[in-house]
Order: sequence, then C-alpha cells, then structure tokens
Amino acid sequence: MAVVNQLTARRTSLSPLLTRLRDRTPGLAASLLGGAVAAGLGLGSFAVLVIVLWISSPYPDSGPGGALHVAAALWLLAHGAELVRTDTLSGVPAPVGVTPLLLLALPLWLVHRAARDVAAGDEEPPQAPGRTAWTGVVLGYLAVGAAVALYASGGALRPSWPWTCVCLPVVVMGAAGAGVWTAYGRPAEAFDGVLVLLPAGVRRLVLGAPARARLAASARAAGAGVAVLVGGGAVLLAVSLVAHGGATRGAFFQLTEGWSGRFAVLLLCLALLPNAAVWAAGYAAGPGFVLGAGHVVGPLSSDPAPLLPPFPLLAAVPDAG
Repeated sequence: MAVVNQLTARRTSLSPLLTRLRDRTPGLAASLLGGAVAAGLGLGSFAVLVIVLWISSPYPDSGPGGALHVAAALWLLAHGAELVRTDTLSGVPAPVGVTPLLLLALPLWLVHRAARDVAAGDEEPPQAPGRTAWTGVVLGYLAVGAAVALYASGGALRPSWPWTCVCLPVVVMGAAGAGVWTAYGRPAEAFDGVLVLLPAGVRRLVLGAPARARLAASARAAGAGVAVLVGGGAVLLAVSLVAHGGATRGAFFQLTEGWSGRFAVLLLCLALLPNAAVWAAGYAAGPGFVLGAGHVVGPLSSDPAPLLPPFPLLAAVPDAG
C-alpha cells in the first residue's frame, strides 16, 4: 500500500512538470514529428527506388538487406555526406568523391516544407513559435538521420562519420531555418540576429538602409550571374554531348544490357547533370576542371585522364590537346 501511495504521489508531482514543459514549448511534439516524417519520406523515396531497381535487375548482387543498405547510404549522400566503398578491386576502401547535386533537392524541400508548415500552421496562432519549430524539426530529422547512419555503416557503402556529423546537421539546420523564415513572410529583420555576430564596424556598414539596398542589389546581380554561368554551362554540355553522340550512346549501352540497368544509368546521369553543368561552366569561364588526379581540362589545354570509365556524361569531355 505504501508503494502504491509513493507511485501515486510521484505521478502527481510529475504532472505539473510535464504541463509546464508543454506550456513553455507549445508545438514541440508537432515539430519533432514533422522532422521525423520529413526524414522518413525522403528515406522511403530512396528505398522504393532502390528496391524497384533491385527487383527488376536480372542479376542482383545482394539480397534485400543489401538494397536497403544502399538506399540508406544514398539518402546520406543526398545530404552531402561522403561514402566509402569497401568492396574495391584492390581491397582498399575508396571514397565516393562526387555527390550528385540533384539529390539535394528532395531532402532540402522536405525539411523546408516541414519547418514552414509547423511554424505557419493552419490555425491562429501557429502550431509552434519559430524557434520551437526550427528546434523540433531539426532534432526530429537528425534523430532519424543518426539511426540511418548507424544502419548504413554495416553495408558495402559506408558513411564517413566526420562528413556525416558535419554535413547532415548543416543541411538540415539551413533548410529548416529557411522554412521558418518563409512561414513568417521572409522578414528582413531576421538577418539582424545573424548580423549581430559580425564585428561592430562591419555591422554598421551593413545595417544602414543604403547598405541594405546595395546588398540586395548585389545579391540579385550575383544570382543572375550564377544563373547565366550555369545555364551557359548546360548549353555547352548539351552541345558537347550531341557532338560526341556516338561515344555517348556507346558508353550508355556498354555499361549494362538489361533495361533496369539502363534505367539506373539514366537516373544517375540525370542526378549528375547539375554537376556536369557546373564543370562545363568552369571550362567555359577559363579555369576548367580537374578530372582525376592532376588532370586539368581547360579551353586552352586539355589533358584528360587516359583511362576514363565508360559513362555517358564523360563522353562530353574534350579530347587531349
């Protein structure tokens, strides 16, 4: 009877604490759930795609466990984390050095939408304040991300822990912050909290109205310039692919024979198109890009690696000289 009284008294004393915590952080549970759901949706999308390709493959190399490990690794790669291949020909683990930029679109959009929906909500007042929405979405997403990283560490494609611990939180925090900022109508005052971290002299130069106008104009000009460069790079890439049409088709059909494998190669090419456009822009601007270890490809001198793997986008690389 005394034990029952102690448990009842403890439950009674904990109830006010939980109530006060809930009142101080309204919407925290919804924010945590929103972040976890956003991570689950992104992971599920990659898992469905990988499972479909694995099922349709005529010669699968591994079972469903291997396919799920690959899906988890690709999900981490989509956040900028570096992956390490353990099943190399030499037996020495090798990193996957290129992150397809198009893969970043899905996680960024899911986190942005989750933070925006929680901070804005369909009710007045919103489901959660801005800080609570940002904190909850980030923590919920990173909780799922930590579990996925632990699971992926047992596969053939394993995440590099330093890159995972840095890139995953940075991407999630940035996208969630943009979502909360969008929910509040993109106020310019939101940058004041960031500008406080700057030195006093720089802060005085930035906070004035003329300086803000100049910064806004500079940002628009920089955005337009980047768009023109990347668009020009995409056009140059398309022209080079057409000019090397025979090599492009040959590389496409040389990699695989089944339709599922060709579809996978096509998806990989689409995911790498932004990367190729950026490299083409660097080529057109003059500096060029580095292909392999120390092989610079530029408009004035081209010295590509002698043994390029058969891949459609690599067929657009200019010939030596």
